[in-house]
Amino acid sequence: MHRGSGILFHISSLPSPFGIGTMGKEAYLFVDFLKKSGMKYWQILPIGPTGYGDSPYQSFSAFAGNPYFIDLDRLTEEGSLSKSDYAGLNWGSDPEHIDYSLLFTQRFQVLKLAWKRDQERLREKIESFKSANAFWLTDYAMYMAFKGKNGQNSYQKWEKDLKCRQTDALASASFLLKDEMEFWIYVQYQFFRQWNALKSYAGQNGIQIIGDIPIYVAEDSADTWAHSEIFQLDENRVPRCVAGCPPDYFSVKGQLWGNPLYDWNALKKTNYAWWIARIRFALSVYDIVRIDHFRAFSAYYSIPYGRTDAIKGKWVKGPGNDFFQAVKNVLGDPLPIIAEDLGTLDDGVKNLLKETGFPGMRVVQFGMHPGENSEYLPHNYSKNTVAYIGTHDNDTLRGWLEKEPVEIQNFAREYMRSDTVFPQWGFIQTMLASPADVVIFTMQDLLALGSDARINTPSTLNGNWQWRIKDMKAFDQKLAQHLLHLCQLYSR
Repeated sequence: MHRGSGILFHISSLPSPFGIGTMGKEAYLFVDFLKKSGMKYWQILPIGPTGYGDSPYQSFSAFAGNPYFIDLDRLTEEGSLSKSDYAGLNWGSDPEHIDYSLLFTQRFQVLKLAWKRDQERLREKIESFKSANAFWLTDYAMYMAFKGKNGQNSYQKWEKDLKCRQTDALASASFLLKDEMEFWIYVQYQFFRQWNALKSYAGQNGIQIIGDIPIYVAEDSADTWAHSEIFQLDENRVPRCVAGCPPDYFSVKGQLWGNPLYDWNALKKTNYAWWIARIRFALSVYDIVRIDHFRAFSAYYSIPYGRTDAIKGKWVKGPGNDFFQAVKNVLGDPLPIIAEDLGTLDDGVKNLLKETGFPGMRVVQFGMHPGENSEYLPHNYSKNTVAYIGTHDNDTLRGWLEKEPVEIQNFAREYMRSDTVFPQWGFIQTMLASPADVVIFTMQDLLALGSDARINTPSTLNGNWQWRIKDMKAFDQKLAQHLLHLCQLYSR
């Protein structure tokens, strides 16, 4: 990665008239803002359909795009909808928060109107898209159609023959639900058509998109259902063990994520085919890929299925560099991958990072402890690093600092050489001046927003992933010019 800076700002947090950010005009205006600001990177969260807890890290598919991000006005401009199809619909009362239950109720009704108009006139293009993405799309469409037929429950609660993918049952259900499957294929066609246009516009303006792929997939997903052989499942397709993190400073009971764990021995027998297909696809969707929870490739935390917390888990050896060598043998080397190497790190993780050559991450909030020469302090960064004030899992800078003890607040102000009441720009300038190749700021920190703008609090279920910006006034010319000046000052 080239020396530069960027902004972490998920599509869902963009302003829009549809209750959630979309790939509409506001996304293009944000790209314009990035360019004016001297930014080189736009980092986003996973773009898959959100599942349990509305989390982008618990998606119904490791490949599909989120239908909520499809911009309705663009569909209208292309003749797929008319304004009357969605004018006056209730998308929520608060423009700074997302109401996912309303989106679920409203959005798919509107998209089905578009599908009815387009299924014949766009049939050739849709079939071409279907053919190019057959390796994941058919299973995804089947899964979503079957979920709808089964009260939106996961495959675990379906009839056994469908749950276990018996051939006759799949054929019969697919025949009966053919139209519903075709709808879900159409939704993905429209998503990736709009996504590719946005990505192309970003590239034309010198902006690279950093995407994010969760290491694990959800239990309630097309991937677990269709590829049960690569997961640690029993004969009834129920997970034997699930993923999470052990107890630590942030959580006394650990984090119980609940995702099925991979059967790395089974994957190795296929030369990691499913994972290589996943990374190849991600690299076609993004310019750079951040792999979440990289440490699990060295060793992963395994929790017996059915536990209510993560206390009684154990560490199990992961595939290590054998996996990444297999990926590089197929996809080439070097790969544009960022390793999220945060959390409990041992020598195994550190050695794996060196072996792969991937840049790791540093988070300033983790380093603000007087008397400790922390690796998270900017003067200790290496070039092959992507640095952050905080990520989507952290409080905003203002929210975090206001909660910290006075000695940490004083240390932060002194370290960041800031004598202002709130040292926002001291943090930003110190990081821009650091040796790290890439520095990424959250939009919330650039705007000095408080904890109300926090997007996620790990180990909690309510109130996450909802924050969004009210309107485009936040991306004003004054902020863009100041950021541009700083990027030029520090050769970014």
